[in-house]
Parts: sequence; C-alpha cells; structure tokens
Amino acid sequence: MRTWRVADVMTTDVVTVREDTPYRDIVDTLHEHRVSAAPVVAAEGQVVGVVSEADLLHKIERVGEEHERRIFVSRRHKEAQAKAHGVAARDLMSAPAVTITPDTPLIAAAKKLDEARVKRLPVVDEEGRLVGIVARSDLLRVYLRPDREIAEEVREEVLRRTLWVEPGQMEAEVRDGVVTLTGRADRRSTAELAVKFTQSVAGVVDVVDRLDFEFDDRKLAGASHYGPNPWGMP
Repeated sequence: MRTWRVADVMTTDVVTVREDTPYRDIVDTLHEHRVSAAPVVAAEGQVVGVVSEADLLHKIERVGEEHERRIFVSRRHKEAQAKAHGVAARDLMSAPAVTITPDTPLIAAAKKLDEARVKRLPVVDEEGRLVGIVARSDLLRVYLRPDREIAEEVREEVLRRTLWVEPGQMEAEVRDGVVTLTGRADRRSTAELAVKFTQSVAGVVDVVDRLDFEFDDRKLAGASHYGPNPWGMP
C-alpha cells in the first residue's frame, strides 16, 4: 500500500525573503502574495527562520511604549521588544525554523504541525535547503481523492495484493470517502485486517464493516493460550 508523504501534497513555488530583506519589503511581499508568513533563506538556500505577520505586528504593538528600565522583564517581552525595533528579516524572524522533510508521512506531519502550533512548515532537503512548504490545508488534500480512486486502491492494494483475497470474495464500495466492505473472508483475522488496512488508505474518511467470515481463528488462539487444549493433547 502506498504511504502518502509530504512530497505528495507540498507547494514547491514558495514565497521567501532573505535575511537582509527590509521590513517594508517583507510587508509588501506577504501582502502581494496573500500569505501570512514566509521562510527566510540564506544565500545557499538553507532555511534560517520564518517571518510572519505576527512578527511584523510587534512594531505596531510597541509604538509609543515606554522604554523605562524594568527590573523584571519576561523573555517573551524582550523578544517582542527586539522585533519591534527590527528593520530586516534577520531581526524579525522566528529562529531556528521548525522544518520537515519531503519523505515524512502525512500523519507525522500533522502531529508536528500541531506540536509546533504553526499553520505551515518549510520543507527542506538533507542539506537544509528549501524545497517546498506544507500547510494544514495541504494535508487535507488527500480527502479530495475521487471515490473511484480510493476504491481501486482498496481492492487492488489491500484486498488483492496485501491480503491475497480472491476476486469476488470481498468487495469495497466508496461514497464520499466512506468505504463499505462486504463479502466473506476465510478467517476472522483476515476480515479484521481488511478493515484496519482500509482505514490507513489515504482519503478514507471511515470504514463500514459488513464482512462475514467462515472460521473464527481468534477463538482458537484464545483456547490454545488460555483454555483447554483443542486437540486433546496432554
């Protein structure tokens, strides 16, 4: 079965700025391209940080703020003050940047986005050079797969090639991303695996299990481990 990765959904045409890009140019760039953040790249293409609208807004938030010396100042307040007086991307950006690689599975990418509490992540190669960007909305693109495409993958990759199910023995119908499995498996464990593997197919919203089975091998396994010997052996 195919595992969808960041490379399958990322955007490769990325809006970037340099470390020495002036404040006003950053504002113009974000506004022109209608994005809320941009990776900051070094001359060699490595991602050194990310500058966002939130970073730029510190200058507005701190306008007119008193600059008297304080005894206790939080780290966050110090960073905000520094960014408020920043004039170039290197002064404004959040660094180091949280990045991800193209071969990262989408599930892991979603977890990283959530943990980092960001809307998008720069995608970098093994040298740290920018190759794309992946956003939360990109991860949802797998749910735009046509039903017929999902059905074909479940039938061929899950049932035929992975579980070696004979044609006509089990079937998969898909509607709005919901897969309904019907038919009769040889064993209960096979039916359970069919449901489990189908749930992992990209674009599957839910699985309706209407499978039957001929032999309950779960009971046999339970008897051999926890109950009387089914063969009558001492």
